[in-house]
Amino acid sequence: MTFSDLNLTTPLLRALDDLGLQHPTTIQEKVFSVIMSGRDVCGIAQTGTGKTYAYLLPCLRQLTWSKNRAPQLLILVPTRELVAQVLQSVQELTRYMSLQTVGVYGGVNINTQRLEVENGMDILIATPGRLYDLVLSGALRLNGIKKLVIDEVDEMLNLGFRTQLRNILDLLPAKRQNLLFSATITEDVETLMETYFNGPERIEAAPTGTPVENIDQRAYEVPNFYTKVNLLELLLSNDKEMLKVLIFVATKQLAGQLFEQLTEKFPGLVGVIHSNKDQNYRFNTINKFKSGEYHFVIATDIVARGIDVAEVSHVINFDLPDVPENYIHRIGRTGRVDRKGIAISFITEKEKVYQDAIEVLMKVQIPILPLPDGLTISTMLTEEEKPKPFEKKLPPKTPRPEEGGGAFHEKKEKNKKVNVVISKAERMKKKYGKPKTRGAKRK
Repeated sequence: MTFSDLNLTTPLLRALDDLGLQHPTTIQEKVFSVIMSGRDVCGIAQTGTGKTYAYLLPCLRQLTWSKNRAPQLLILVPTRELVAQVLQSVQELTRYMSLQTVGVYGGVNINTQRLEVENGMDILIATPGRLYDLVLSGALRLNGIKKLVIDEVDEMLNLGFRTQLRNILDLLPAKRQNLLFSATITEDVETLMETYFNGPERIEAAPTGTPVENIDQRAYEVPNFYTKVNLLELLLSNDKEMLKVLIFVATKQLAGQLFEQLTEKFPGLVGVIHSNKDQNYRFNTINKFKSGEYHFVIATDIVARGIDVAEVSHVINFDLPDVPENYIHRIGRTGRVDRKGIAISFITEKEKVYQDAIEVLMKVQIPILPLPDGLTISTMLTEEEKPKPFEKKLPPKTPRPEEGGGAFHEKKEKNKKVNVVISKAERMKKKYGKPKTRGAKRK
């Protein structure tokens, strides 16, 4: 099937032709007619399978310019990087259409975005927090929304947008089409759909939790953190095919520490992005990664959903995620569309419980490879890895009742005093030996 076989308008077909796209992916083909019918949809597809275009193409096909400058199509995403990514996709597809698109997100001056939304638009792409702030400020009304798209809803809930998301859904018109897309569907997502969606049709390009077939997964069992660092440097130095590598770590502190170590080994080739980096820094890092200036980028799960880079050769899980669904999103950064990709994980003894959960979700075991020759096994341990000294704890001695307790002793004499209220007359008598009066009254 080609895009010409779908019921697309000439402007959309011209835009797709300019992008060099002729054949829809599986998820794009499956959801098109269902979305066009007006039904609510729950689309499940792995990252990199074209799910952004899967909901954009039918929505843009049905969207028309309106004199009412309130948004008709609302797209909610969890991160600013995803706002920028979806905004770029919309602009690519609407280059021959008279539709205005605005993207809003937190971390920047809200007044600039308030002026932008007050000018009106047809399509609004937003993170839940900033969108709700704009609605509360009175700059934006949502009563014109005809279609709602929630992309990566499970990550929204993980990032703490549950309250804002529910508040936004309560503000939207009751008569609307709801579209939800994600690589994984959790119980919280199921509850959300049961509450706010109208019998959504579930469409799966692949069963939830199933890894993309063209990703080669492998892992190494390593004893400690510093051996992980040695293994990473060895792989990046020896494997000449590692030209675009995403390295995922557990925390932003670890991301900064690993960035400093790799920069010494590979100066000018390493970038880092996490939630502490400002918007421009993160966007510039991704752009340098796309252009090939950076060969390796270190990232955390929070910003993983917004990294849309073609031809990522390898994904390295320096740390396994404690949420198994995040593993699916991580490795989905490589092997995008029909390209081959490689996902490598470093696993310590403590992380094997995460490995088990991931394998249960995927219903696939991750092959374990022998450690490569020339790897230095470090004996140095981090503070977290160092064994804690064993201290024998004796049970507290219970005092015998007849002994009066371990700390019992008689009070000193001065401490035995009891506060007694003494009248003024009694104090005077004690001081002068007889009652002290003011004398006889004058006649």
